[in-house]
Amino acid sequence: MERDMFFPRHEGVTLGKLAERIGASLTKSEYSDVLIRSVAPVYRAVEGDLCYMLSRRNKAELETSKASAIICDAALLSLIPEHIPALVAKNPHAAFALAGQILHPSAVRPETISEGEGVSPLASVHPTAVLEAGVTVEPYAVIGAHVAIGSGTRIGPGAMIGNGVKIGRECMIAGGTSILCALIGNHVIIHNGARIGQDGFGYAPGPSGMIKIVQIGRVIIQDHVEIGAETTIDRGTMDDTVVGEGTKIDNQVQIGHNVRIGRHCALVSKVGVAGSAKIGNGVQIGGAAGINGHITIGDGAQIAAMSGVMGDVPPGEKVAGQPARPIKEFFREIAERAARSGGRKTKGGESL
Repeated sequence: MERDMFFPRHEGVTLGKLAERIGASLTKSEYSDVLIRSVAPVYRAVEGDLCYMLSRRNKAELETSKASAIICDAALLSLIPEHIPALVAKNPHAAFALAGQILHPSAVRPETISEGEGVSPLASVHPTAVLEAGVTVEPYAVIGAHVAIGSGTRIGPGAMIGNGVKIGRECMIAGGTSILCALIGNHVIIHNGARIGQDGFGYAPGPSGMIKIVQIGRVIIQDHVEIGAETTIDRGTMDDTVVGEGTKIDNQVQIGHNVRIGRHCALVSKVGVAGSAKIGNGVQIGGAAGINGHITIGDGAQIAAMSGVMGDVPPGEKVAGQPARPIKEFFREIAERAARSGGRKTKGGESL
């Protein structure tokens, strides 16, 4: 089976032009007309492939690599064999990401499944909905009353857009998604099966059981946000749940009611954010971390994977563990525990 069957190789971008577009320096100008057609890891790259290096771990694979070019920083340049031209970048990871977007633009966001533009005759669009020119609605999508959708936006098959929802321009709402009680900006990507704007989890104990608290807030998603598959974002109780500009949210993340997430944050798979937590700008939260409700995570903080954050985290702080504490303290505790266990012996005389 062909490896490129889902994302065909590009017809080709010259190495010189690619270097210019990603902000890198080509070390060997005689290679500037070489065509780059795809990206690949070092070990299986072939002619036309672009790779990147962030460490010395790929050193052994380089000598036999057939890559047409490798992106790296200046510190690793001496490792690149003579037969492979290098693109030197201050941030190789970012440069490689830009190159991938150029070579495989169809992989940047979900594609429409059906052919053609406009509204499918198999979709259901309420007569009061307002769709600007250039909106695509695929089969079996349902668009509710008084919805507004901006030009260039695509609604995938089976998606459900609830009454009164507003969606900006050049968005991609993938198949099977449901969006309720939400205002969505421009250039937003929402992947398959995400659930936006359902009611939050709020109950008051009563004499005969739990009494449901009404959830009458909204979800506000600002420009250039990306939301992963099967992620859930609850609407606010009375205030709004907000996801700030440029924030990227992975698959299967749960964001509770009234949560406010700042700009350009990253939340990895299975993160859970409890209601009314406030997350600053540029925060990074590792996979399966849990954020307690009603706390504040300061700008630029980093939360390690599987951490349990019970209280406020200052700006710029790095925390880990359960409960989460400063990461140096966490690693010191791990080292001390390992040292203590190293001195314990079993009956056979071996260390535990």
